Amino acid sequence: VSTIMKNPNINADQISDGGTLTTLAFGQIPVLGPIILTLGIICFAYSTILGWAYYGERAVEYFAGHKGLIPYRIVYVLVAAIAPIVALDVVWALADILNALMAIPNLICMLLLSGEIAKDIREFQKKIHKYN
Repeated sequence: VSTIMKNPNINADQISDGGTLTTLAFGQIPVLGPIILTLGIICFAYSTILGWAYYGERAVEYFAGHKGLIPYRIVYVLVAAIAPIVALDVVWALADILNALMAIPNLICMLLLSGEIAKDIREFQKKIHKYN
């Protein structure tokens, strides 16, 4: 939004994706803009790769035990090596599907545990009101 207001020469109607808009926006900052964008993307990508690897390992260890870690790591490295070659829309679609698959059991559990959660919240609120 601020890119379009500040730089009317960037026509948002002709831009097909957010990556292009971001590149054009940072390109408006002389010299440092592209450097800031590149460093930001590198830091975000690196932290995402490490975070997903860690959370995946914890999940595999929970479900398969310690012996499941080596196969997981092999698959993770293979997927990480193949992902940059695959079309971006395929990567985003796969990421959306996998995120949904993680959300579905969590939502089901939240529904099943909603009574317990409500009871705990009521008890917590009683304790808070007791001290106020």
